[in-house]
Amino acid sequence: MRYAHEVGKVRAAERALMARLPDGALMQRAAAGLASVCARVLPAVYGARVVLLVGGGDNGGDALYAGARLARRGARVRAVQAGSKIHEGGLAALRDAGGRLLDGDPAEAIAGADLIVDGLTGIGGTGALRDPHARLAALASEATGIVVACDVPSGVDAGTGRVEGEAVHADITVTFGTHKPGLLIDPGAARCGVVELVDIGLGDDLPDPDVVAARPADVRPPEPGPESDKYRRGVVGILAGGDEFTGAAVLSTGGAVHGGAGMVRFASVAHPVELVRQRWPEVVTTVIEPGPHDPKVLERVGRVQAWVAGPGLGTGDAAESLLAAVLATDLPVLVDADGLTVLARRRDLLLRPAPTVLTPHAGELSRLLGVPREDIEARRLEHARRAAAELSATVLLKGSTTLVAEQDRPVRVNPTGTPRLATAGTGDVLSGLIGALLAGGMSALDAAASGAYLHGLAARLASAPHPSAADAPISAYDVITALPEAFRSV
Repeated sequence: MRYAHEVGKVRAAERALMARLPDGALMQRAAAGLASVCARVLPAVYGARVVLLVGGGDNGGDALYAGARLARRGARVRAVQAGSKIHEGGLAALRDAGGRLLDGDPAEAIAGADLIVDGLTGIGGTGALRDPHARLAALASEATGIVVACDVPSGVDAGTGRVEGEAVHADITVTFGTHKPGLLIDPGAARCGVVELVDIGLGDDLPDPDVVAARPADVRPPEPGPESDKYRRGVVGILAGGDEFTGAAVLSTGGAVHGGAGMVRFASVAHPVELVRQRWPEVVTTVIEPGPHDPKVLERVGRVQAWVAGPGLGTGDAAESLLAAVLATDLPVLVDADGLTVLARRRDLLLRPAPTVLTPHAGELSRLLGVPREDIEARRLEHARRAAAELSATVLLKGSTTLVAEQDRPVRVNPTGTPRLATAGTGDVLSGLIGALLAGGMSALDAAASGAYLHGLAARLASAPHPSAADAPISAYDVITALPEAFRSV
């Protein structure tokens, strides 16, 4: 896992460590790591044109001391001061090593640099950058040289990933001690480039992480053993589709079939049932008559270990009664799409002891929480946590960075997302996939996070099946067919 900590916790850990170290030692550790990465990405340090963008905080000092190290190796280092303050010790070290402070308009120097080091702001920076910082961030982002950010690209909120106004687009971000949430969550994550973590010794002083992102080795879907049969592998029940939205039935069922379920049971009205039978003959189907349903309707479907309810189901009385019946069980339930619309008016259905997974996009979460969609999109981490607490559920908030939140647990950030998933039906596939993982015995948090990881990986494999291939448009069905390869990859 990649672990990320909120800014206040990082600051507290830094203070605790600095109290045990000689004055300035922590900054020197950070500067040494920053300089090492800069030297590694340059074709040659000697003679390289390096421009430091220096603010008045500690990241400005890190940049200056790193610049001094590069200057001592023959780089031509120039510092651009933003604002009225500068780290005096760092500036003195740079000058002693042969670097200098640049006078006048820095645009030409930035445009001609081989390497630009962004030390304009630090992890405490919030809100939109103002000039001269905003102009320097824009110049750096437009330059052809390699851009390396200290700790977090200037203009990116380190705690949330929020970006208001101009922000540096880094090729590499060198972060110190631990990852920060904003490095993992869009839109900030998209401005970080490759993130390099430099160990400065904070480990023993850091508490439990606030946000985590999985690596391939962390994704462990259930695997069949010698004694497995279709029932031990997990039986998932799916209530999806209707006469109007038949595709949701086929796609969510396909996600479960290719998601490792031992058996898939599907129930809906006659037309989607017939389509599922034609496309997925291995699925056990049940026709449910339209209209209000007896609470015992689920007994006709058969025994399952987890339920998926909602994709294309409709939002009327019939859908509500089915959803109420499913949520009255003591089994794990995933609710998506139309099911979430029903829950927005029937939040009382979520008062249950069994695990519940909700998979909204920002618009659906806005209805569940009564919060404007734009507020959710602007503060995704905050609202994912709030939803998990208010709704007593595991909440998977879809988006360019998918977040999975559960109360009193670190938020899981999915690193495999791709814009190619922005096509109709991929959310239905995800629902069936997570339902299969739930039926296989995974916890709600692990099933949702692993499902998101595998789903994103499958989309990437489908859009570029060979390493040398360019990304190509994909459909939801392409994601289904790529799921076996995604499973093999982890």
